Amino acid sequence: MPGVPVNVSVTHGSSSERDELKKFVKPGGFYVADRGYANNAMFRDFDAQGVQFLIRVQENTSYEVLEERLLSSAEKAAGVLRDVTVKRLGTEKHNALLERPLRIVQIQGSEPDQIWTLATNAHHLSPDLIGIAYRYRWQVELFFRWFKCILGCRHLLIQRESGVMLQVYSAIIATLMVSLWSETKPNKRTYEMICHYLSGWATEEELITHLEKMKNQPP
Repeated sequence: MPGVPVNVSVTHGSSSERDELKKFVKPGGFYVADRGYANNAMFRDFDAQGVQFLIRVQENTSYEVLEERLLSSAEKAAGVLRDVTVKRLGTEKHNALLERPLRIVQIQGSEPDQIWTLATNAHHLSPDLIGIAYRYRWQVELFFRWFKCILGCRHLLIQRESGVMLQVYSAIIATLMVSLWSETKPNKRTYEMICHYLSGWATEEELITHLEKMKNQPP
């Protein structure tokens, strides 16, 4: 099923997200991440392991161009601004030449004055597909928005790892049960209706009526 998490880890608030990413990646996989994960040393490690990545870097990131690719009119229309192969990512003072060249693709962002600078070792993909892959990263944000707002997990009930896991599993199990019953993805109204029922503000009949109505709604 698309858009469904396949791995998760519960860590201390001060843990390194980059270190967690390193635990999850596998050779042959393709990983897309925002600029909080950008790290030149990690790029080298992933490339050496056969891990494909597409990670946004700062707009002012310096790099040495090895080859610049001419863009087609279709690629320009798709928002591609630049597509280059680089022999060095970062400054000469702090970064050695890359053993294998990387690629920098610049894409027009969601705002007129926004430019996304994307580092990748996926040389086989066209630059417009690189842009689509990065935009698809937003599905992660949509999942967490759904998890926090629809499932009511905006605030943790307890800070211990066991308590966090219990809250997360309870929310997901409840969602799966409602989905099996209603044959559709629960929305905020469903969450509110269940809360009303558990609080005694709605009857069982009213809750069942709501869930039955959801079955007739388009997916």
